[in-house]
Amino acid sequence: MIDPDGGSRPPKFQWGQRVQAVEDLYNDGSYPDQPLDVLLVRSGDTGEIVNIGTIEETKRPLYLVEFDGTRFVVGCLEEELAPAD
Repeated sequence: MIDPDGGSRPPKFQWGQRVQAVEDLYNDGSYPDQPLDVLLVRSGDTGEIVNIGTIEETKRPLYLVEFDGTRFVVGCLEEELAPAD
């Protein structure tokens, strides 16, 4: 949910927190050396948040997650993540 006043809100997850993908994540063009729409992370894969930024246009948090067993650090939205058990 975007704040009506246009301000950013605090992130739901924290830097260093273990999370898991709640859906398959595909290349949206962020990885030019990989084919567009190639599967990067499977639903249920776990990783660690290594940085948190803000999408300027929407003021929403963007989480950079290093997923276990991959060579990818993937930018994720809150709805694409859940805390890892």
